[in-house]
Amino acid sequence: MHLDDVWLRYRRGGPWVLQNVTARVEPGGIVVVLGRNGAGKSTLLQLVAGVLRPTRGRVIDRPAVVGWVPERFPADQPDTVSGYLRAMAAVRGLGPATAARAVDEWTQRLGLGGYRDVKLPELSKGTAQKVGLAQAMLAPPDLLILDEPWEGLDAATRDLVPGIVLEVVARGGSVLVSDHRGETVRLPGAATWTVADGTVTTAAADTGQRCVVEVAVDAADLADAVARLREQGHQVLRVREEVGS
Repeated sequence: MHLDDVWLRYRRGGPWVLQNVTARVEPGGIVVVLGRNGAGKSTLLQLVAGVLRPTRGRVIDRPAVVGWVPERFPADQPDTVSGYLRAMAAVRGLGPATAARAVDEWTQRLGLGGYRDVKLPELSKGTAQKVGLAQAMLAPPDLLILDEPWEGLDAATRDLVPGIVLEVVARGGSVLVSDHRGETVRLPGAATWTVADGTVTTAAADTGQRCVVEVAVDAADLADAVARLREQGHQVLRVREEVGS
């Protein structure tokens, strides 16, 4: 899927929010969308998702199944969590049995089991965001678009997001994700689109990207563990005593 000389403004004669955007995301690829607040990241993601239409240019070869998770899930709807997800599954074209299985799977995976009969306006922001993520995954997406997906989520659910992204990629799908928390460090090998002053600068995946992994070892094994890590070519950044030990 790619954007071909895409321009967008919200009203005739208004300022251009995005201009001359040409970018491509390959099947099985991950793109991290970067930029300061207000730069146009959400607008760009909405264009890719099909929520907005370009004023000029084209979005070409958008996959048939797109999972879209906005930055703030619109929870001002009268449905319960279960009712909303069943309705969204029907919109996706899932039959009743398949829809029921998908709703069960994603409510369990995202810790929503206790909220199935709760109405959407009664949910906290973080729980509503989980519902937004669940609806995007009911039908396995060929393109998953996540706008600040970690915002408001509890730590356990934040830890699930990289795995969900990698599941989509493993099936040959593509993922676009914006992030100002630095969470996308857990998505190594991602390309970047940087939004600034209405333009988008693309950069291929950095195959030399490095990750930081914290490892806990018994104090008696510390020296041996550090030596073995260094022998394997890893850089040991620091050693600290665990709080409470």
